[in-house]
Amino acid sequence: MITVISGTNRKNSECLTFARQYQELLQNQTSEPVKLLALEDIPHDWFHAAMYSSSGISQSLIELQEEYMIPAERFVYIIPEYNGGFPGAVKLLIDGCSVRKYGPTFKGKKAALVGIASGRAGNLRGMDHLCGVLHHVGTVVMPNKLPISRIEELMDTNGKIVDEATLRVMEAHGKELLEF
Repeated sequence: MITVISGTNRKNSECLTFARQYQELLQNQTSEPVKLLALEDIPHDWFHAAMYSSSGISQSLIELQEEYMIPAERFVYIIPEYNGGFPGAVKLLIDGCSVRKYGPTFKGKKAALVGIASGRAGNLRGMDHLCGVLHHVGTVVMPNKLPISRIEELMDTNGKIVDEATLRVMEAHGKELLEF
């Protein structure tokens, strides 16, 4: 199984648009299940001081970990640029999941990174930072990180990605992940 993570808890984000499109492109290339975990849709009842102890983990985080994280062999993190880095919601997800079943959640699994930004660099710094965090938890990160810049110019007025070159590189990136 592959889990595509839309890495922001901001509602109605462009990040979710890119995550959905990546999921669709990836699903067209493989018969294995490709699930979408949209951080904007998850409950955040697990964000409290006790979340860092095994007795304080909320049931919603346990269910999320069991459905999307532990069964996945590969992850795709679609991360928007937030203040030169990646969103805190992604870090919180990693921190919360690391308390319970750390190894089965992260160790030896593979991840691809896609950075999106309205600026010019496609969240290169955020992808580098997330890469370091994922290495720390034992996840192997695909060397080819995909920065996507000026995202507003790549979508139509309905928020659909219409730039053919972007769709081609996303599809090629997904193919590379399947071969990684």
